[in-house]
Amino acid sequence: MRTLFKKLLTILFFLAFCRLLLWLCPSNSDGGANGRVKPENLDSCKTCKEVELIDQLLQRYSSAWRKKEASYKKSLLSSRCHAISKAVVTQENTPVGSKVRYDGEKRKPLQVTPELFSTFTKEQPFGNASMETCAVVGNGGILINSSCGGTIDSAKFVIRCNLPPLGSGYERDVGNKTDLVTANPSILLEKFSGLMERRRPFVDSLRQYGRSLLLLPAFSYGRNTPLSLRALYAVEDLQVDRDSAPRSVFLNPEYLSSLAQFWQGQGLRTVRLSTGLIVASLALELCANVHLYGFWPFSLHPRDHYLLTNHYYDDQQSKKNVHAMPAEFEHLLRLHSQGIVHLHLGKCLPA
Repeated sequence: MRTLFKKLLTILFFLAFCRLLLWLCPSNSDGGANGRVKPENLDSCKTCKEVELIDQLLQRYSSAWRKKEASYKKSLLSSRCHAISKAVVTQENTPVGSKVRYDGEKRKPLQVTPELFSTFTKEQPFGNASMETCAVVGNGGILINSSCGGTIDSAKFVIRCNLPPLGSGYERDVGNKTDLVTANPSILLEKFSGLMERRRPFVDSLRQYGRSLLLLPAFSYGRNTPLSLRALYAVEDLQVDRDSAPRSVFLNPEYLSSLAQFWQGQGLRTVRLSTGLIVASLALELCANVHLYGFWPFSLHPRDHYLLTNHYYDDQQSKKNVHAMPAEFEHLLRLHSQGIVHLHLGKCLPA
């Protein structure tokens, strides 16, 4: 009898727990206003956990941000990584006969031949003086309806990630000024067939970035080297107006290795740093004031908890087994709280 009573209590407790879950995460096919889907309309209690995590993070976020002039962490980053002189492969830091060691895989170092040397920029492209204000623009869906375009374009130096679209009405939210833009090999493979076929669409797509730096990770993996060289040659061969064409430069694997060690020392555990964290780190060394936009790795908006697309221009998902986006965001949030970077998570006021 006692055993039966225990089983009955277990069943009743289980049913009560299920009713609680259904109350927290009810299934409802109706969307919110303007196509927004509230978390209570999503049939997944995974959403409930995400809402809880977001609310915890927001308790550490202050929109009334104040810069702190002195920063030990920023000084430590500069002393360990030396972005100004080492972030980009140049003819000054990588002479003929030297060896380039890939940072993403263990393989035989690549010896710099005169032909390869000729593709390197002659000197580091960032100048000696620190730039006053830099905007680093991620591609998160949080930028939709943010009205941040004017504020972004008002920055002295604007960095963008992975060849994002700037036209088609996106300017209001993301601006169009670009001083540096990255191009991951996956983008070149997926959108432009690895530049093995017609290269004109790739070159035409670069016009929206003007006379910016096109930053290519040519020496992270062996397969990246020929692909990055094809991108450089395509720009050189097919660009009619060279004064308005992007300048192709290569990320230095020595810098990337130092940067990975730095963030590992800060407690970040990830297979590889994301492009966003790499360029945000670069900006910390190049700029007196760093503003981050579009850095939000969650599927729900931080304020109203409505559903977001992964990017402001599409909903293609990132590779979660490679980059630790939520963990990276927590480190950026810590930098925001310490007054080192200004992380923007809401609408922007007119510039």
